[in-house]
Amino acid sequence: MSLTLEGRPKTQRSRLRIVDCDIHPAFSTRTELLPFLPEKWRTYLTTYGARLPEPFVGALPYPRMTPGNGMRMDSWPESGPPASDLMLLQKQLLDEYDMDYGILQALGAGPTTFNLDLAAAMCSATNDWQLAKWCHPEPRLKGSIQICQEDAPAAIAEIEKRAADRNFVQVAIPPRAIEPAGRRRYWPIYEAAATANLPIGLHSAAYGSHTNSSTGWYSYYIEEHHGFAHALQSVVSSMVMEGVFERIPNLKIVLIEGGFAWLPPLAWRLDKQWERMRDELPDVKRPPSEYVREHVWVTTQPIEEPEDPQELLDVIRWVGADRLMFSTDYPHWDFDDPRYTFKVTLPGETQTAIFGGNAKSLYRLD
Repeated sequence: MSLTLEGRPKTQRSRLRIVDCDIHPAFSTRTELLPFLPEKWRTYLTTYGARLPEPFVGALPYPRMTPGNGMRMDSWPESGPPASDLMLLQKQLLDEYDMDYGILQALGAGPTTFNLDLAAAMCSATNDWQLAKWCHPEPRLKGSIQICQEDAPAAIAEIEKRAADRNFVQVAIPPRAIEPAGRRRYWPIYEAAATANLPIGLHSAAYGSHTNSSTGWYSYYIEEHHGFAHALQSVVSSMVMEGVFERIPNLKIVLIEGGFAWLPPLAWRLDKQWERMRDELPDVKRPPSEYVREHVWVTTQPIEEPEDPQELLDVIRWVGADRLMFSTDYPHWDFDDPRYTFKVTLPGETQTAIFGGNAKSLYRLD
């Protein structure tokens, strides 16, 4: 692949066939999910609420990311929080950039709710909500199947329930599970996703069963935001070293909103350790970097921006232009406009792949 530096592109409407792999739909009200739940769980939530592994009741871990603070200033509809109104989302994102598709990342509380029966019900309700509010009215939007990975039978049932519906293109799992992602308790879920030919999307966020730090909550939001990459590094290391990809050779995972420049040095380090201690890992038959290149996709936002753009091109060469997919993170404050995502102009075939072709291939769009 030949990559050259040509400077920042001029402001213009995109002529690329774009697939945005990270759009965050929101509820218009705090009670919008209730109609999609059975009466039993509507009553339960109204009476007791949901118990989450978060330090603040009823809020994200860091107030900076609440709807009033962490969003584009122009993304507020007439009523409700940003990304809660389909027409405004269409106008600001899908139509503005002439996008072919957008992949929804519904970051709800269901996957990490401690009450596993309630968690499964909330995940299923969120999936129904994605269809009713977003995917059915707007065919360009595709959903991600929410599951509670701590309840494997319920998660598998939800995957099998949704697998044939092409409004869904991946299975969504928070990267900060109760145990490392490579543990065998999660393998049946991965097998179900692979059997359905659905990638597993792991989106870094403030939700999860543990902190992004190995010792506790960070002091500052900037640390949490930077730490999103740490959870994804742990996912890759665990899944490779515990033999997940050797056991499930057709499994595909997508690392979302954690950057990607850290992937080559992580793979190099894993390769070095494997060379010296490979006798401990009989299920890892090849260098870890080979599994990474075959099974891992990454999204662009938040893209790393070194002072020397050539360094970023070196990273893209290693990761592979066929493994990198464009994302905006709409409607968050660090939204990436596709016209300015890269400080360099990529060759035409590379642009086509990153901005849409890779996602269309992976998610079987068109």
